[in-house]
Amino acid sequence: IDRVQLTDGGSSLTIINVTRSDQGPFRCRVSNPVSTVTSDPVHLSISLPKSFFCVFGKQEKTNFLNFRKLVFSCFPKTQKNDLGTYAMNSVVTESDRVHLTDGGSSLVINATRFDQGSFRCRVANPVSNGTSEPVNLTISYGPENTNVFASPSQQYYTTGSDINLTCSVESRPPAQFQWFVNGDQLPDTGSELRLMNVQMSHSGNYSCETFNSITLISQKSQHSVVSVMGNRGLPSRRCL
Repeated sequence: IDRVQLTDGGSSLTIINVTRSDQGPFRCRVSNPVSTVTSDPVHLSISLPKSFFCVFGKQEKTNFLNFRKLVFSCFPKTQKNDLGTYAMNSVVTESDRVHLTDGGSSLVINATRFDQGSFRCRVANPVSNGTSEPVNLTISYGPENTNVFASPSQQYYTTGSDINLTCSVESRPPAQFQWFVNGDQLPDTGSELRLMNVQMSHSGNYSCETFNSITLISQKSQHSVVSVMGNRGLPSRRCL
């Protein structure tokens, strides 16, 4: 066979470009006119490159809530694999809420919003290595820190002024909005409420409520007081 060469008078065996068919026990036999000796077997194992993939255990979804326990599994799993798991282009290291188990083939995370990103696992042995396709992890949270800001910001507004009220919030996915004045719901549902050419009737306590359709959490802001001055230049507010 072209791939197999005997050198040094037959005492050395060289196999070029080994294949899986070369795997097995090898022995050498030495003889002279008066005796013959056979060595103990040397077992040759051939490791082949494989495809690897990273999954959330048996879960198919990749959208999770903040502070949930998540388990990644990397396959195939063999005793001689050297496993490293990667997140957002950085090697994952163990901490109080991040643990590697099963010889490194499983990654357990008590997830927070900051763990969102792409996860891959890399497996290697002395002759091959493989990296999984990325698993894109999304962490849902909020709404938090819901606040209303007025622009321009001032204590009193004159009739005919234009006022923009903005509702800010921290949420993933983006929150839904609902506006209220003096506790009564308004038809406006965006993050901004525009009061154009305001009159005395626009005076009141404005607030917004935010809602996250994944976490099913809602949060209401503190009141933002809008006071519109009447024709006589005196502050006027809607009775509450």
